[in-house]
Amino acid sequence: MAGEIKISASLMCADWWNCGKQIRELEEAGVDMLHFDIGDGIFVPNIILGFPALESLRNKTSLPFDVHLMVMNPERYLDNFLHCGSQILTVHVESTPNLHRAIYTIKESGVRVGVALNPATPVSVLDYLFPELDLVLVMCVDPGFAGSKFVPSVVEKVRRLRQEIERRHLNLDIEVDGNINLQTVPLLSRAGANIFVGGSSGLFTRDKSFRQAVEDLKNCAQASTEVEK
Repeated sequence: MAGEIKISASLMCADWWNCGKQIRELEEAGVDMLHFDIGDGIFVPNIILGFPALESLRNKTSLPFDVHLMVMNPERYLDNFLHCGSQILTVHVESTPNLHRAIYTIKESGVRVGVALNPATPVSVLDYLFPELDLVLVMCVDPGFAGSKFVPSVVEKVRRLRQEIERRHLNLDIEVDGNINLQTVPLLSRAGANIFVGGSSGLFTRDKSFRQAVEDLKNCAQASTEVEK
């Protein structure tokens, strides 16, 4: 059974000139957490944010920091992100040969640990990791750029992942990121996702307020879940 539906606001899509103001508006709109995509220019082709950005914002909001490390060998940077206010820290299975070491480092700090899968990475790579995890992040696009094209095959991937979680009687969140909007949310919600990263196509849009966008995304996900039941 999927957990509580939540919206994580992707700050990669924020207006950084007015970031403090937008974070206050996101809080008031009812987002559940702030999603920080961290890119190193190697694992993904561009450089995105960094731990100084988290440090500068940590005392500006009480929202949980949902940190997604899109970097090679993330174990080199874990201490930095663990000490700047992260509540969820997610690493990619494709990014390091020392994945258990990274997971244990995060868990021992008391922070919730997630593992991310690129669209072409199968669920089976998690077979020996499931008991250690709090969250699995399924990328619905190849990571690194906002506005990339949704990969339809990830819907079945999310479904298989939810089935495997339930088969093992685990309590794991499934987060989805990449082109999350009112067209893709019903597909992913019915498949078993419960945390939706709102970016340029679903939350940071010009045609509606943050409050309306959050309400629409949550209602859409909830309605789809109820239909599936």
